[in-house]
Formats: sequence, C-alpha cells, structure tokens
Amino acid sequence: MRSTDVVIIGAGAAGLMCAMTAAARGRKVLLIDSSNKAGKKILMSGGGRCNFTNMYAEPANFFSQNPHFCKSALARYTPWDFIAMVSEHGVPYHEKKLGQLFCDNKSKDILNMLLEECAQVGVAPHLDTSVHQIEKTEAGYQLDTDLGPVAAESLVIATGGLSIPTLGATGFGYDVARQFGHTVLPTRAGLVPFTMSGMLKELCTELSGTSVACVVSANGQSFRENILFTHRGLSGPAILQISSFWHPGDAVQINLLPDHDALEWLQGQQSARPDSELKTVLGELFTKKMATLITDTWFASKPMKQQTPAQLREIADRLSAWQVVPAGTEGYRTAEVTLGGVDTSDISSKTMESLKSPGLYFIGEVLDVTGHLGGFNFQWAWASGYAAAQYV
Repeated sequence: MRSTDVVIIGAGAAGLMCAMTAAARGRKVLLIDSSNKAGKKILMSGGGRCNFTNMYAEPANFFSQNPHFCKSALARYTPWDFIAMVSEHGVPYHEKKLGQLFCDNKSKDILNMLLEECAQVGVAPHLDTSVHQIEKTEAGYQLDTDLGPVAAESLVIATGGLSIPTLGATGFGYDVARQFGHTVLPTRAGLVPFTMSGMLKELCTELSGTSVACVVSANGQSFRENILFTHRGLSGPAILQISSFWHPGDAVQINLLPDHDALEWLQGQQSARPDSELKTVLGELFTKKMATLITDTWFASKPMKQQTPAQLREIADRLSAWQVVPAGTEGYRTAEVTLGGVDTSDISSKTMESLKSPGLYFIGEVLDVTGHLGGFNFQWAWASGYAAAQYV
C-alpha cells in the first residue's frame, strides 16, 4: 500500500496549482492523471498562446447557482498573484484586449512553469494512471489505481468537465461527487459555437471566414465582440460568450452596426449619396461580399434615393436587431467549458472541501462555477486550486 498525505486526480490547471502549493506547505502529494500528458487544455487554449488570466477578473465574471461561492477563493488568489509567478519565470506575455493576458510565445511556457514549480517541491505527475475505485476509510481515502492501492488523508478532484473529450474529458469527477452524496447540477456545453439550419446556414456558409464587430444579446445579457461566420453557423468571441446564456429555442439578437444609430446613418447616406445602391453603401461597413449577400437576401438593392422611409426603417431594424434562432450548438466537441457540475451548496467556499465527506475536495471546472471567455476560467482554476491547497 502506497501512502501519502494528498492524492490529486487531474493534472490540469487546477490540479497542478493545488499540487505545487500543497507540496510547498510540506504536504506529501501524489498527482495522477489518466491522460498521457499534463495540462492538455492549457496547451490548446488561446489558439496555442494560453489566455492564462484576466487582469479584471471579479465575481461578476462568473456564473453559478450560487454566485457568491467564488468570491472567497478569487479574493485570496488574484490575477496579480499569478502574473507575479509568470514574471518570476521570465515568461513573456501581453494584454490582447479587455484585460486578457496571453503568452507572447506558446502555451507551453505556462505549462512548463507549473511543472517546474511542481518539480521544485518534489511533485511529478503520474500520467496514464487510472483510478478504478475509491473508498472512504477512518484515516481518509483508499484508492485502487494503476499504481496499485493508495491511501491518503485528503483527496482532491480536479478532473474538469465534459468539454473537448478528445483531450480526455470524462464525467469521472461527477461520478465521484455522486458516490459521496453530492448533487451534480445539469451540465451543458458553454463558450461554444452555434449551428444553424436552412437558409441561415446557407448564408453563414457563404460568408464563412468573415468576422464582424457586433453586439450580441440573449436572455438579458449582451456582449460587444466579433462574430465569425462558419460553414456550420456562427462563432467568434461574442457568440461564445452569449452561448453560455442561451437555451435551445431562444432567439439571439445581433446588432451588426454597434457604432451607429442605424436609421440615422442610413438617412445620412441617402442624403449624401442618393444614387449609390444599398449594397455599395453597406460595402463601406462590411466586406463587399457580405454587403452584397445580405442585401440580396434581405432587401432589394436599389439606389438609396428610391428607398422609402418605411423601407429605410425596415433595413435599419434588420441591421441593428438581426434575430437569429440557432439550431443548436457544436456541443462538448468544441466547447471551451462545461456549465453546471458539482453543486457548490455542499462545498466550503473557503476550503473547497466537501461538507458531506471530510477530506474530499473539488476544484476547477468540475464545480458549478463557469467564467466568461477571456482568461476567467483559468483564474478560477488557479484560485480554487490554491484555496484547497491551504487545507488538504
């Protein structure tokens, strides 16, 4: 029987942070992962440059059935704490926009930094290692693993959610939670592209690769960012953001002219360029292809002077409040996060420890805490991993 103080299952962002912090406190840590590589999601994030935190991260950037749950951990380990470690390791980074911090080079810089921190305190991830069974004992937990039986005082579940199964995502963490009496709230794909059907899909396919700055709204939430037309539907930062608030059947409203009062702008164009066709006028705001396509699909392209006041209003309404009902989303296959998860009402917000099974901890994405796009989910991983590490 192998014996240790702490077993952490999951060598992703939260698990690595927890492992290095707990070991630095003098705890003997065994870090295991069923995958063949640590930190796979770190490596693929941010287009391979890892959007590792957001300078403006605060509780309002996260959603959960209990919006207060994330406050304690986020207050105790801030973006600036993580930035200090990044700077200490000499990892070059930059702010892309809206407080989003990315590596100048590659995501590997962040993963290597975390693995170095772990190595310095004697933690080496055991990869390709599965856990077959977990039992509660008087002294803590006993696990049946590929390494053989393991006993530990504390057990940390850092296995993530269901997003991107090709990286090894499974529902293992939810199964453990249920085994020890926890409720797992319904899960669904978040920060995920929309799929379209019918004529809408045809339009998106025709415009595939075109990106436009918009304001996208649904269910009382709005985000100003770019949308991206794809062969299957709509993607881009604004769509990924709103997808977390969208439910099947809901309409999504897209303002294609966020910098203009659409009607006022069209009236101004009509006065200044009465002989120009509508698609020519719109071609100054969108690509020529997009201007032609949406004009041909939605309106009659005729000289501006021939557009009646009612027609101008109709054009303005369509451009500033384009109503789209997605057929669905691309699902966990491409989702950046999983919404829902382990109900936080039975978890200590201070320690991340189960209130039902002492010595059992849940951190990161497995919990019902999901951040907006832009580095917030990594900050939750760092903060929750750090919080648990103070007590395991």
